[in-house]
Amino acid sequence: MAVFSKRISVRAEPETDLVNITEHISRAVAESKIKSGVVNIFVPGSTASVSTIEFEPNLVGDFKDAIERLVPSDIKYRHKETWGDDNGKSHVRATLMGPGLTVPFQDGKLLLGTWQNLIILDFDTKPRKREIVLTVIGE
Repeated sequence: MAVFSKRISVRAEPETDLVNITEHISRAVAESKIKSGVVNIFVPGSTASVSTIEFEPNLVGDFKDAIERLVPSDIKYRHKETWGDDNGKSHVRATLMGPGLTVPFQDGKLLLGTWQNLIILDFDTKPRKREIVLTVIGE
């Protein structure tokens, strides 16, 4: 059993930015020299998440519309009363989506579906540099 850890950074725009990180993750798996196993992808912080999507502009727009319907921007969030922040919705959205994901790989290749891409979802209200923690485990 081998373990390889790496941190990568990506820039994200405010208000539900979806950033395709598939290539970053593929390169990290290759760099690990581990042939088969899993890669855990985790974003520290409470206003971003990791998931998968078919990364095409119309579906990205559909997702943004759906998350706005589920967790609207134009309602009151009590979080502001605690810290004065305007990102209560960002915290709720990230909590619903979750901070991490585990993806299997074989022969050094991620086992993703044909159109499946790995993404970071940044829900915060200001631009951010996001750090992503990767842990590759396998043989």
